[in-house]
Amino acid sequence: MKNILAIILLLFPILMAASCKQADSGPEKNINDSTVVNTDVMNDTIIIKVGNSEFTATLLDNPTATAFKAMLPLNINMTELNGNEKYFRLSQNLPTNESQPGTIASGDLMLYGSNTFVLFYKSFSTSYSYTKLGKISNTTGVVAALGTGNVTVNISSKK
Repeated sequence: MKNILAIILLLFPILMAASCKQADSGPEKNINDSTVVNTDVMNDTIIIKVGNSEFTATLLDNPTATAFKAMLPLNINMTELNGNEKYFRLSQNLPTNESQPGTIASGDLMLYGSNTFVLFYKSFSTSYSYTKLGKISNTTGVVAALGTGNVTVNISSKK
C-alpha cells in the first residue's frame, strides 16, 4: 500500500505538468507580416471605405472583434491624432483584452480603452495598451486616403 501511494505521489507532479503543457495556447500566428501572439484570425473580413478608396481588413477571432463586427455598418467621422492614427469613440463599450504591443504597424485596427476604435496608418513604437481587432490586408494608399485631418470612414461587413 505504501508503494502504491509513493508511486501516485511521484506521478502526480509529472501528470500536472503534462496537462499544463497541453493547455498552452499554441504557436504565434501571423497576419500580413504583423505578428500577433496567440490570436486566431477570423474568416470574416470587413471593408473600410475612405472617399473613393476601399481597403479590406481581416478581423481577429476574439470577443472584441466579434462585438465590433456586430456594430457594422458604421459611417463615422474619425479624428486625427499624432500624424499616425485616426480614432472614433464608439457608442457602446466592447469587451477588452488589452496588451502592450510595443510596435504599431500601419493598418492595425485596435481598441483603446473599451470604446475608442483606432485605425493606425503609420508604424511606430508605443508604450500604450490596446485590444487587437484586426489589420488592413494591403495598406498601399492608406496614408493618402486618410489625409492629415479628420475624415469620414465607412466600415461594413464584406458580402
